[in-house]
Amino acid sequence: MHDAIILAGGKNTAALKRMTEEEYEALNSIAGKPMVAFVAAALVSSKNIGRVLIIGPRQELEKTSFPEQISILQSGATLLETIQIGIAAVGHSHKTLVATSDIPLLTTTAVDHFIEACTEKEADLYYPIVAKKIHNRQYPTNKRTYVELKEGTFTGGNIFMVNPDIVPRCLEFAEQVIEKRKSPFALCRLLGWGIVWRLLCRNLTITALEKRVSEILGITGNVIKTPYPEIGIDVDKPGDLELVQTLLGR
Repeated sequence: MHDAIILAGGKNTAALKRMTEEEYEALNSIAGKPMVAFVAAALVSSKNIGRVLIIGPRQELEKTSFPEQISILQSGATLLETIQIGIAAVGHSHKTLVATSDIPLLTTTAVDHFIEACTEKEADLYYPIVAKKIHNRQYPTNKRTYVELKEGTFTGGNIFMVNPDIVPRCLEFAEQVIEKRKSPFALCRLLGWGIVWRLLCRNLTITALEKRVSEILGITGNVIKTPYPEIGIDVDKPGDLELVQTLLGR
């Protein structure tokens, strides 16, 4: 059984503000409920999840009725501060699931598949990726950022499993990853020019990425291939919000 943290302190982009009066992404209305409620429901229903902590605008979030196993804490001024608050609140070293609040299509099936895949190999950090062909087959109109690896073309997810003990020493690197998350080339530059060269030659493997991250951070990482693209469909553009409102409004 794992605890889970939902990062709900992110504010709407300028583009999204033209579609909603809400200041925070987590509170964007979908089918009459704030977006974070869908993420919370998927986690609470998982047989692998115990406590769920939502870290965001506490006063606004407390206006929503959440299941009893959910606690709400005030977020920090930045995403990294919010992560630190969540990890501190967990209060243990057991592997913890972290999810963003802007993936309302997330399903319990996708969560359980990811968590169970994490048990197959011991690591400090687990990160899901989705093949482009799988994503486009199910959500052809949704635009994503992809990276071309030797094993195929993939996009990243918006949940991960982490050993809380490694978080303090990884925060600086995480800040750079967050800043460059929409540019695969810039992300590879963080890992060194050898990785960039292999990316340009289309010879970069998942194993090489795992190894390089482990070398830089002194941790063990594991990339999980998932067949559930809902893990990666984050709502940060008007088209994304329209898509989830249409699908969940049904």
